[in-house]
Amino acid sequence: MTGVDGPGDRYVVGVDYGTMSGRALVVRVGDGAELGTAVHEYRHGVIESSLPGTSVPLPPDWALQDPEDYRDVLRQAVPAAVAAAGIDPTRVIGIATDFTACTVLPTLADGTPLCEVPELRNRPHAWVKLWKHHAGQPHADRINALARERGEPWLGRYGGKISAEWQFAKGLQLLDEDPETYRRAERFVEAADWIVWQLCGVETRNICTAGYKGIRQDGRYPSREFLAALDPGFADFVAKLDGPLLPMGARAGALTAQAAAWTGLPEGIAVAAGNVDAHVTAASAQALAPGHLVAIMGTSTCHVVNGAELAEVPGMCGVVEGGLSPGAWGYEAGQSGVGDIFGWFVEHAAPAGVDSHERLSALAAAQPVGGHGLIALDWWNGNRSLLVNHDLSGLVVGLTLATRPADVYRALLEATAYGTRMIIEAFVEAGVPIRELVVAGGLAGNRLLMQIYSDVTNRPLSLIGSAQGPALGSAIHAAVAAGAYPDVYAASAAMGRVDRDVYRPDPERARAYEALYAEYRSLHDHFGRGGNDVMSRLRAIRNAAVDRSAAPATTPLEVVA
Repeated sequence: MTGVDGPGDRYVVGVDYGTMSGRALVVRVGDGAELGTAVHEYRHGVIESSLPGTSVPLPPDWALQDPEDYRDVLRQAVPAAVAAAGIDPTRVIGIATDFTACTVLPTLADGTPLCEVPELRNRPHAWVKLWKHHAGQPHADRINALARERGEPWLGRYGGKISAEWQFAKGLQLLDEDPETYRRAERFVEAADWIVWQLCGVETRNICTAGYKGIRQDGRYPSREFLAALDPGFADFVAKLDGPLLPMGARAGALTAQAAAWTGLPEGIAVAAGNVDAHVTAASAQALAPGHLVAIMGTSTCHVVNGAELAEVPGMCGVVEGGLSPGAWGYEAGQSGVGDIFGWFVEHAAPAGVDSHERLSALAAAQPVGGHGLIALDWWNGNRSLLVNHDLSGLVVGLTLATRPADVYRALLEATAYGTRMIIEAFVEAGVPIRELVVAGGLAGNRLLMQIYSDVTNRPLSLIGSAQGPALGSAIHAAVAAGAYPDVYAASAAMGRVDRDVYRPDPERARAYEALYAEYRSLHDHFGRGGNDVMSRLRAIRNAAVDRSAAPATTPLEVVA
């Protein structure tokens, strides 16, 4: 990618915050050309075993991050991307960011993360809770049970269950397990909004994360009475969440002198409202029209689609008015583990000689559909949709002494495709039509996986025309915030790109998958809908064993559970 400045060319920067790294992308406003990119790996990555620089252990299912890693992306990746683009940085007119979600952190009133307050640094609950922090499942269960008991009207907008990943479960866990840190938290803010705060010095909230992750519906959060019924100390939680609310593509403020020094960009340029990595990708894939479902496939998969009408879809992550773009109902579903599952198998289960995705994919591609005799359940990281239960775990049925690594690998690929088909069918059955399936994300490059998805769903697959879908989507929103386009729809049409129907289902393979999908559904319902709760029982036994073996906390600062 090289940049050649033309007369009057203007540029925007999109910054995509992922699970392990952040990426900056420089984009030309006029046509969406991607001119330069750079990646910065988080120094601390995902914090899962103990806090950095301490011996404070973390219990099972915890996943934390260090907010300083996010600032480092601005200091490192943005200047590097501008340099790679070869452009005059004074022609950059806006910057926008997207983030994994729900990734949330407690802060002081001025935005200082609690983990950066010296006396709180050894408290795990003072740190960023990453999207895949699933230790709040019991707290999500309490929220769901009380909401059903009280007949809370917002519950149906989330498919009947609030996820352990979302703000309220994580906030309730904070209160229950570390009430002192909860009291110190003057704000409980999505990282998507916190990084915007860092850029422009203004505290804002975006309607996307407020709706999907913060249970904000019809202009309101859950009532104080509901929260007090969960725990009297939780009654004030909305005050920590709430803030000036902005629609997608809105200008949050101007780049501060400090952020300009970090990034090398001009002080005063537009900073767009925060957004979610998956949701912002719909703009870059030119998929904002109703019925164009985008599956953003990476470590996990998020499915987003606009609908013209409001419907309640069982097992969905949420439906939010304007959640993807103004004037439409944005729907979200997802799978908590996809690429992570394939990576787990290659790293921990595949023997030497076949321990690569390339080799396993080549061997698996030579098999006929059903030739391995296996069915897997894709719950290595719990189930986000349709079951909304992160205590569920993975399963492979049909193993024999003749089973080989490529057999299991293909079964895992297929399991994630079955999970996506379940989600598509749930949308359609609830009255949300799906007219096109568009794939974005790093897994779109696996030809075997894409063909399996086309065959399993019996639908053509379109591919986003960019390898940097979220970053391009953020750049599109930056252009709107800077006033270069009147709205996200116009910017998407000019700057986004998609390749239609790249993969088409093979009729014979699609028919063969019907029988296998029926078996997947049977196992899905048996283990996920009450036929046998062995997975949850095993999780409880494991957690109890880990708790017994862990060293007891010795000071109040080291209480972690």
